[in-house]
Amino acid sequence: MSIPCNAGPSWPTNLVVQFDHDRLDVYLAAVDMVALTQAIIGAFPPGHGDLADQLKRASTSIALNIAEGAGEYSRADKARFYRIAKRSATECAAILDVARKLEIISRERFDTGRGLLLRVVSMLIKMVQALAA
Repeated sequence: MSIPCNAGPSWPTNLVVQFDHDRLDVYLAAVDMVALTQAIIGAFPPGHGDLADQLKRASTSIALNIAEGAGEYSRADKARFYRIAKRSATECAAILDVARKLEIISRERFDTGRGLLLRVVSMLIKMVQALAA
């Protein structure tokens, strides 16, 4: 069922409207990881759906928790969501390690994913530390 919407935007059309997370490099890197995850799991051979599902959920969780944290007002709440995102990124790294050991991921995609996750984790650590200061 679609809901028709004939009303124009309620804000001036010359303004660029963004969510708080849109301005964060860590969020953009996390979304890149979601896209890379799709390519990685698309190449998994049959019989590895459990690993594919876990990687998909964990990579998506990174981006979603960053966005949720960016939208919070309290520093403690922001830090909590960023820590959850960091844990999800670490989970993704472990899944990539397992996939590499099982030889179901190419070296190139493994290296790209691991590098992206290291960037994300590094940024999240710095963000949490800054919020604690």
